[in-house]
Amino acid sequence: MMAEIQESGGKKKGGKTKQKKMTVRVDFTPMVDMNMLLITFFMLCTSLSKPQTMEISMPSNDKDITEEQQSKVKASQAITLLLGEGDKLYYYEGEPNYKDYSSLKETTYKPDGLREMLLKRNRAAVQEVNELKQQKLDLKISQEDYEKQLSEIKSGKDTPTVIIKATDDASYKNLIDALDEMQICDIGKYVITQIADADEFLMKNYESKGELTQNIAE
Repeated sequence: MMAEIQESGGKKKGGKTKQKKMTVRVDFTPMVDMNMLLITFFMLCTSLSKPQTMEISMPSNDKDITEEQQSKVKASQAITLLLGEGDKLYYYEGEPNYKDYSSLKETTYKPDGLREMLLKRNRAAVQEVNELKQQKLDLKISQEDYEKQLSEIKSGKDTPTVIIKATDDASYKNLIDALDEMQICDIGKYVITQIADADEFLMKNYESKGELTQNIAE
């Protein structure tokens, strides 16, 4: 038993009966066994949380494609993001013109900034992905077929390739926000690489509105 009630009493001098005292003793030993059973039950029955992963499109293994062709990105499809300090975000399309600061464009991490720009550039793929998701909801295609077709759409020839470059002053949150937009906008081809000195010069030149270029020219 987990609890016992003990009574104690006696007689006082003069024949009067002493008042009985009841002492309650609770034994917590069975609680240890019950707690161990509960812990074991939850360990066996509770599913552990799975780590969230980000889908990445790997280069093609086709032997007919040369290494130069795999690493080369068409200028018309390339978008380079430059992440600066103070939540500053710049981008340029195609090959950069380091002599013209106006070739750099400034945007924000808000939905009407980076996301709107990427959705416009990836409009065709986004529409195909939405149609594919609807087919999956209607149970017209299996999960395996969905993932296969989704990968093909995201890695299509006409889809943009995003190059993400962060300065040392950019925050980790800025990088995570940029990667989140890749998933939201169905960008299948993107890469994180080190920022070049010329890119940092372009950013400083943009902020100073061309003063650096004029000083170099003089």
